Amino acid sequence: MAEFLRFEEITKTFGDLRAVDNVSLSVNKGEFFSLLGPSGCGKTTLLRLTAGFEQPDSGRIYLNGQDITNLPPHKRKVNTIFQNYALFPHLSVWENIAFGLRVAKRPMREIKDEVARMLSLIQMTEQAQKKPAQLSGGQKQRVAIARALINKPQVLLLDEPLAALDLKLRQRMLIELDLIHDEVGITFLYVTHDQGEAMSLSDRIAVMHLGKIEQIGAPAQLYEAPRNSFVAAFIGDTNFFEGRVAGKASGDYSKLNIEGFPDVLCFNDKQINEGELVYLSVRPEKFRVSRDKPEGNGLHNVVPGRVEDVVYLGTHTKYWVRVQDYRISVYQQHSRFLLDEKTIRWNDDVWVSWHADDGFMLEYYSESDEKLMELPPEGVGSLSAPPEGRTEEA
Repeated sequence: MAEFLRFEEITKTFGDLRAVDNVSLSVNKGEFFSLLGPSGCGKTTLLRLTAGFEQPDSGRIYLNGQDITNLPPHKRKVNTIFQNYALFPHLSVWENIAFGLRVAKRPMREIKDEVARMLSLIQMTEQAQKKPAQLSGGQKQRVAIARALINKPQVLLLDEPLAALDLKLRQRMLIELDLIHDEVGITFLYVTHDQGEAMSLSDRIAVMHLGKIEQIGAPAQLYEAPRNSFVAAFIGDTNFFEGRVAGKASGDYSKLNIEGFPDVLCFNDKQINEGELVYLSVRPEKFRVSRDKPEGNGLHNVVPGRVEDVVYLGTHTKYWVRVQDYRISVYQQHSRFLLDEKTIRWNDDVWVSWHADDGFMLEYYSESDEKLMELPPEGVGSLSAPPEGRTEEA
């Protein structure tokens, strides 16, 4: 795919707040690209800069080779969908969708044809004469999408469009948004703080924090190979262990010294040097917990622990296992292959194991990382761990 929407060294401040801090990124033509991050990270500001609702303090924005930095909103070939849909309450679904073409003074025959096409796309032909007050939240969202698409924008901007919907409706709209994107084939720039939305919809994601981009990549890349501790913690759940690189093992693997653990093996993809302080990140589903000590090969790590909590969650069981000063979160998928294993209960002595390829050595190199990695007292091993002595509810 060809580069289509480009941000070059964009900075935007509001008083003393630097909302966007020297951001550069490119979005490909036809791509579903998401800006993901916590509140205040700068993602909505970047979207508003693209729409022309704000002007950058420095930097340039290019769309299909054209510098649009100083163009007013109505001259940019972009349309925006907001959280509140912004439908005209006194107009029917048909008239809401036709509004943009009427303003552009297009021929009535063209308007009728295009509105009919949009109604078919969003599967609302039979609701064409209803007013917004007669529609469900999901239907309103689909009308807002159709109204934004009918003018054939080069980029569709979506500012947390599903935030107001309940869980079931949001899940259904995720599928519909994906289908609509595939159908129309234009570039979507999607803003969300919900990692599940971004992971399920996006071709690529930019993870933002404190006005900067921490990492850009496909969902699987961000989850399986996070660049730093912020990305590892924000995308999914993980366990962090503080350690130091003790030396090389075999090939690209290194040994880590983690207090109270035997030497831990980890693939050293970032070529971190011996003696450096690192954080080892291991996802809960990468662990295996068993009452019998597993027979691993040379690249398996095995440590003893004791079960502190067991939570049955239907598709899997979640264990909290105490290993030295760490409280480790472990997900065990339910499978017939595990039926012959001994049942694990609260207070059982167990073995926790994982492959050296399933952990990531992460160095913290920024203020945001240092703040994130301030581990709670008594060395809680997971950022998502519940307080000591409290059982998590399913």
